[in-house]
Amino acid sequence: QMLVFTWLFFCICMCLGQMSSQAGTEVLLEKVGNAGVITLNRPKALNALNVNMIRLMYPQLKKWETDKETDIVIIKGAGGKAFCAGGDIRAVTEAGMVGDPLAKDFFREEYILNNTIGTYQKPYVALIDGITMGGGVGLSVHGRFRVATEKTLFAMPETAIGLFPDVGGGYFLPRLQGQLGLFLALTGFRLKGRDVQKAGVASHFVESQKIAALEKELVDLKAPSIEDIARVLDSYQKKSSLDAEKPFVLEKHIDVIDKLFQSSSVEGIVCNLKADGSPFAQKQAETLAKMSPMSLKITFKQIQAGRTMTLQEVLVMEYRLSQACMVVCSSAIILFFVYTVLVDKDQSPKWNPSTLEEVSDKSVEDCFLSLEEHDLKL
Repeated sequence: QMLVFTWLFFCICMCLGQMSSQAGTEVLLEKVGNAGVITLNRPKALNALNVNMIRLMYPQLKKWETDKETDIVIIKGAGGKAFCAGGDIRAVTEAGMVGDPLAKDFFREEYILNNTIGTYQKPYVALIDGITMGGGVGLSVHGRFRVATEKTLFAMPETAIGLFPDVGGGYFLPRLQGQLGLFLALTGFRLKGRDVQKAGVASHFVESQKIAALEKELVDLKAPSIEDIARVLDSYQKKSSLDAEKPFVLEKHIDVIDKLFQSSSVEGIVCNLKADGSPFAQKQAETLAKMSPMSLKITFKQIQAGRTMTLQEVLVMEYRLSQACMVVCSSAIILFFVYTVLVDKDQSPKWNPSTLEEVSDKSVEDCFLSLEEHDLKL
């Protein structure tokens, strides 16, 4: 089931480079009252993020940040299915293989945008109503307020496509409870609806049918403080009873996750899972066995290092990793994954290296090396 989901995710990403919005510009930037409203407007591509969208959003966010007549920024997705399903992986990967600067520009500009959101001086509210993965996580999770609905589907499935959970994943994931962030990063486990808030990814949960009214009330606020906005969000959350009595999907496994994912290596985690032998542990071991061994090791080190880093330090680290992946992953891993999963459709990608043991410590360390004058500057 996990690989079927990942296959669908990758199919979406591979098609993004050929899709364009039929409803006009790819991102709508509007001033509504004293609110700046951003609408990701590629519904047929599940509002996937491309470099043109980044280049429209960044200067507008900087302008609104210093505009005395803008009190709040709201970001949402058009179409009703997705907030933002990820980034344009196909275009970036193809660019990386031929030395096109897009492979550098996309990640550099995306991470600068992520940092702008994470350090924004005005209230930033992300309405993550629908699929929120990869690049969509970067546009939301670093903001002060993240509102999930029953339609929200959150995942960071990058280890299944030869990449790593970027856009600041190394910052927010290790700050979730216990080993939950590492678990989500390595396995790509999906969180839905209210569970996105219970995990700590979203700050609030509001039923989808109430989002339009919530947005109007936020837009109508006059010079709102952080507390004013929090009160409005809290009030809508209190009126949203859907699934309120359901326990967190991982509640009965949290202690097991904390125990089994507490290790000094990915190999140690796999050994823990196999030794435990429970159905849950066995399922996670089977999931990890299908992931890219190189990606698992990079991700493990990324999450461990990110625990003590600032968001800015994490983004610099992840930019280094992104450029390493364009060399290592795009040619040797992703293309094989595309052939195997999208052409053969046997759901058995043949990774290179094929086992955790074959991934040397040096090959992982090399991915984290400074790019010197080419490092990300924030």
